[in-house]
Amino acid sequence: MKENEIVVLAVDLPQSGLKSGDIGTIVMCHKNNTAYEVEFVKFNGETISVETLNNSQIRPVANDEIPHVRLIKVA
Repeated sequence: MKENEIVVLAVDLPQSGLKSGDIGTIVMCHKNNTAYEVEFVKFNGETISVETLNNSQIRPVANDEIPHVRLIKVA
């Protein structure tokens, strides 16, 4: 995975109000792609959270998937 790639969250992150299946963008790759800074935003462009995640917590988007919309409640 690389910077600016759209990815899918593979785990729930309740402390950030994020759920598995949420879509984010890689904004930075750490050394040897062992971790990534992933930004999650609302459709209005407001950042919900930027999370440091590893390969087991995100995955690339598949061509046969469809985005899904849900309300976000951030504490």
